[in-house]
This record gives sequence, C-alpha cells and structure tokens, in this order.
Amino acid sequence: MRVIDTSTLTIAPAHQDAVRTAPILGGAGRAGGVGGGAGPSLHASGPSLTGRPDRSGQMDDPTPHRYRTIWISDVHLGTRAARVDELLDFLRHHESDTLFVVGDLIDGWVLRRTWWWPQAHNDVVQKLLRKARKGTRVVYVPGNHDEFARAYVGQAFGGVEVVLDAVHETADGRRLLVVHGDAFDPVVTKHRWLVPLAHGFLGLLRRLGIPTAWRVLRWCLGRPYASLATFVRGQANGAIAALGDFERLATTAARKRGADGVVCGHVHVPVIRTVDGILYANDGDWVDSCSALVEHADGRLEIVRWRGREARSATARPARRALV
Repeated sequence: MRVIDTSTLTIAPAHQDAVRTAPILGGAGRAGGVGGGAGPSLHASGPSLTGRPDRSGQMDDPTPHRYRTIWISDVHLGTRAARVDELLDFLRHHESDTLFVVGDLIDGWVLRRTWWWPQAHNDVVQKLLRKARKGTRVVYVPGNHDEFARAYVGQAFGGVEVVLDAVHETADGRRLLVVHGDAFDPVVTKHRWLVPLAHGFLGLLRRLGIPTAWRVLRWCLGRPYASLATFVRGQANGAIAALGDFERLATTAARKRGADGVVCGHVHVPVIRTVDGILYANDGDWVDSCSALVEHADGRLEIVRWRGREARSATARPARRALV
C-alpha cells in the first residue's frame, strides 16, 4: 500500500487547469458512475490539509467510550446539511481500535457546483487524521458522492487506508463485508438520469428558501431537527428498500463473498437486522440521524444515535438500539 504524507497538503477547489500533485480527494474516480469527475482536490502547497487548529476549543474526553470497531458514513462534508458539530463531538468521546468511514465522507457532487468548505469541515478531516496518528486503524471506503477517491484505492494518506471494500472479522468470529452500498441502489446503477433531476429540484428549493421555512416550522411544532433534503431522500430511500430490495441485494453480495453479514451506508437509514440468514447492518448518516454502528469488545453490534451534550449529561445516555 502506497503511503502519502499529508503534512504539506491542503484542500482547495478543483479547477480545470489546477495542478494536482497529490492523488486524493481530486480527479476522476476509477468507477465512472454517477457524480464522477473532478471533486475537491489536494495540492502539495500552502497550509496543511487540516488548516487551522479546531476552533471549537473542545478537548477529547479523558474517559471516552471505547469500542473494538466503529463504522460511520454519509457525512456529506461540503454541504450545509452535514451535522459536523455532532460528529466532532461523537469522535471526541468515542475511541476504537478500528474506524471505518463507509463512504460519502465528502459530497463531491455538490462541491463541483458550489464550493463551500468551512473550517468545521476541515476539523472533521483533522480529527480523522489525528485518530490515525494516535494508533486507530482508519479505513476509508469511498461512496458514490466521493467516488473520485476510488481512483486511489490501495494507497494510504496520513495513515488512512483507502479501499474499495473490506471484510471485517468481529471478536466473536463473524465475517462482515464492509461496502458503501451504492452498487445495490437501482437509481444509481440503472436510472442515473434521475439523480441530476433530484439534485436540481433540491437546489431550487434551497434558492426559494423552503428548507429554512421547513426547519422553522418543525421548530415551532416542537419537532426534532430534520433537513428537508433528508426527508425527501428518506422517502426515496424507502422506495429503494421496497422496490429495489436494497437489503436483499446487499446480503446476497455478502453471501457470495462468503461473509456472515454486510455493513453499509448510502440509504441514511440506521438499522440492524437479519435478511435471509445474513446480517444486514446500516450505520445511518450524519445529516439527520447522527448515528454510528459500533462493535463491543465481545463482538456485539449496536446502533448508537449521538445527541451531543444531552447524551453526556448525568440524566441522559446516547440513544441506542439493536444489539446483535
């Protein structure tokens, strides 16, 4: 595996004439699917990849929750929908031997149209690199929104391994296929023309200010935070699960690989269940559910929904579900 030093790299917008001297987070992905092409790029000049120090002033928890493995996905950095504050808080208070980032860490589709990369999004990258430096094995499995990184499978950046998929063995001996999941989505694989239409529709709603009105209305009604984009995607993802049988396709792929289960993201629906005798686990997202899949020291799997400071209070614990 090729190792790339990230000490002199910086994230910058990708332009047609940009000189790309470091091969990650830039260029066309090897898989020419939806959203391929240039995304954010790293240039070997200027300040470091992670930019300025974390401005939040928050320190790592001296007694964090400790797990054998953590899976997160669908952060969608580069979009205003990304719940980076919650994710940073989760990463500060949870440690693991292995951390899988199961795709869509960066939303290259959105960044190609409009460049937006605040310091907090750099802080997420900084935190992941720091975990790798401190001894956590960090494995990055690119998804369809960040498929430009698939061109660099087999390389490592700042200690972060880039792989197309992986097979993880739990402490109790189960073999789990780890893959983003876009290959099981019929919209991505068979109806790609629908994707730009959906993104164009959501872009129109943003220009009209409808997402802001949606959030204000939910706040007035006492409802929890939920972005309009996530609501729309949720309806579509429900159709994917019902019509395209996303879970069945995922577990079938695991069975063909000789695995006992599959861990994926993509559909933003955190769940653990058994499908035709094969374990199906989805770690959710960091746009709406703020969820992760964790493996305990004895191999048990659990979905954790992080609620930040509320979850750390004396009277509240992180919302959890489905130990398997």
